[in-house]
Amino acid sequence: MFPVDQLILLAAILILVGIVSSKLSARLGLPVLVLFLVIGMLAGESGIGGIAFDNPAGAHALGTLALAMILFDGGLQTPTSSIRKVWKPASLLATFGVLITALITGVAAAYILDLPLLEGLLLGAIVGSTDAAAVFSLLRNAGIHINKKLKSTLEIESASNDPMAIFLTVGLLEVLVNGMEPGTGLLELFVMQMGVGGLVGLGVGWASVKIINRIHLVASGLYPVMVAACGFLSFGISANAGGSGFLAIFLTGVFIGNHRIAFQRSTFLFHDGLAWLSQIVMFVVLGLLINPVSLLDVWLEGLVIAAVLILVARPIAVLPVMKLFGFNAREASLVAWVGLRGSVPIILAIFPLMFGLEGAELIFNVVFFVVLISATIQGTTLPVVARKLGLTEKPPAVPAASLEITALEEVDADIVEYTLSDHPRAAGRRLSQMALPDTTVVAMITRGKDVIPPRGSTELMAGDHLFVVLRPETRPFIDCVFSDAVGAVSDELPDQELKLKGSTRIDDLRHSYGMLIEEEDGQTTLDALLRNTLSSQPEIGDSLQLNGIMLAVLATLGGRITTVGLTVQDKPDQ
Repeated sequence: MFPVDQLILLAAILILVGIVSSKLSARLGLPVLVLFLVIGMLAGESGIGGIAFDNPAGAHALGTLALAMILFDGGLQTPTSSIRKVWKPASLLATFGVLITALITGVAAAYILDLPLLEGLLLGAIVGSTDAAAVFSLLRNAGIHINKKLKSTLEIESASNDPMAIFLTVGLLEVLVNGMEPGTGLLELFVMQMGVGGLVGLGVGWASVKIINRIHLVASGLYPVMVAACGFLSFGISANAGGSGFLAIFLTGVFIGNHRIAFQRSTFLFHDGLAWLSQIVMFVVLGLLINPVSLLDVWLEGLVIAAVLILVARPIAVLPVMKLFGFNAREASLVAWVGLRGSVPIILAIFPLMFGLEGAELIFNVVFFVVLISATIQGTTLPVVARKLGLTEKPPAVPAASLEITALEEVDADIVEYTLSDHPRAAGRRLSQMALPDTTVVAMITRGKDVIPPRGSTELMAGDHLFVVLRPETRPFIDCVFSDAVGAVSDELPDQELKLKGSTRIDDLRHSYGMLIEEEDGQTTLDALLRNTLSSQPEIGDSLQLNGIMLAVLATLGGRITTVGLTVQDKPDQ
């Protein structure tokens, strides 16, 4: 047997154990990263697995690759609408927030561990960034939902604060090991890292969208691979040019994810799977690298540093920023508590080992312990804290199951299969009563072994499979129409115009999206409402505002309004 055969078997076992253990996350109330780290430690030389692994350079290489993949997937899943809403508080938290957290934690660490001030600040910089993936995977598993603005702030901050922590760590190591000037030297490094990383990320993202949409590959399965290659190209160009590869690959992901590309849905699913695989491999390898016995030597110091980080540094860094941008005390408190540390601090803790810094092993052990404490305590208590602060909301309306069958390259449309749940809001209603966007076509309905012709009089039932041709930008609306009967109806809808048929009734709007037009008969159509309310014969461009909803005439035929544009004017700030 070749050594690689044993390696493949071992890797497969560890990955499968990691996947199965993720099912325990919801039941135990632990973030999955803690379980993956524990699996790595148990499989290590001091655990039951007895696997000897002492290769910081190899762990750093794997960790960098995995982290780049995770950030790229995070960028693909980050809508620019969320960034526009919260970029100011999120960017301050991701930069000055990380700096303040690092300074306070670093000074405390220097005193607690009896280290020189710069080495203490290095430890503070290493634990400066948060882990959004761990936080929101835990929230989803626990069935907790918070308002959109608060969630977006946490996600954008956590996704964008890694480059700042990496910059501070690398900069302080250059000062400690290579004698770089702490003033002008750090400033030049910051400008290079952020400037080059930002330009390369946006430039490669723009070029990637152009190339992906113009090239015609022989196999559809190559499109997700090509997107991944574009992301790593961005990382490589930026890193080799002296910029932040992590910032570049995240921005490339954001740019690609917010533009229409061929086979978009399948590409997103592919990268979501890669991100999960990256998390499992990264945390298991990092768990293998640590000797659990060595954590016993630093548990007290690590516990005190973790307390300073969680209870002092994070709140001081967060609360003023949140207050500045109009968040209330409860929301600011939750953001202060969601300082969950994850993969980046452990990867950064390997840097001092690679630089040959004296005392690097102590820093690595303390950081590892702090991450375990932060993830365990903050992770397990997060759902309780969110409920106690009164910030939990009804879950948004989502369909029971949907599957993109194909994305049409030459046409801006997707073919998507929807499976109605056991209690869908569409059950018992005719297809004509679904307030679907005007460009949407239900191509086929299957019920058991039967094929049901989609007609306006067709009554939908639980368990039906609907094959829908839709425009990508209308998908959130259609998801809402075919979602469960429970949950918030219209809170998660995008801020864009919804084009509806003029024959759509007021009651259909209420039932499909939760949009209320009071003092109107539910059987009244949008066509009749506009013609009866407007003072003259409606023309294209005429509009009417009712109860915070604007209705606009988009198309007419023979005196009747055939297409109406609907926009929510006073949607509550999420």
